[in-house]
Amino acid sequence: MERNVEKYNEAAELLKVLAHPVRLCIVSGLLESGECNVSYMQSCLNAPQSTISQHLQKLKAAGIIEGKRSGLEVFYRVCNDKVAELIKVIL
Repeated sequence: MERNVEKYNEAAELLKVLAHPVRLCIVSGLLESGECNVSYMQSCLNAPQSTISQHLQKLKAAGIIEGKRSGLEVFYRVCNDKVAELIKVIL
């Protein structure tokens, strides 16, 4: 039985990115609200904007979320269906 190592590596990387309470909270919140900006996340998470931005960068780089600019603000949403299903199962 041949195993697709690349598939397991991708899954492991995705799980590593999600394996942080703040990132789990961000993704869960985005799934509930559909989309929101950093200011809203900051008030919900009670964390500095810089901290949230760092976590958003990691989620975006992993292809979990995407941002849409509206004027000076960026609104984020979950763009990975596998992650959406995973979060629903684990939370």
